[in-house]
Amino acid sequence: MDALKLIITILQLLCGLAIILVVLFQSGKSAGLSGAIGGVADSFLAKNKAKTLDAKLARATKWIGALFLILTLVLLILG
Repeated sequence: MDALKLIITILQLLCGLAIILVVLFQSGKSAGLSGAIGGVADSFLAKNKAKTLDAKLARATKWIGALFLILTLVLLILG
């Protein structure tokens, strides 16, 4: 039981580090104060956002965050 807990703890640590890195690599959602006041205009890149690196990083953030949550719940149950 202790070996399983250790493995899950190491996986949770790696997930935590991965989510920190993925969030740091993402760009900001607004263009500063002018983006907050005037809004962001639709452009070709904004319409094809699903294919950009930021969209992939956002998707990775959701999946890694979900895995981190599941590992946390498993550790809670085991503890």
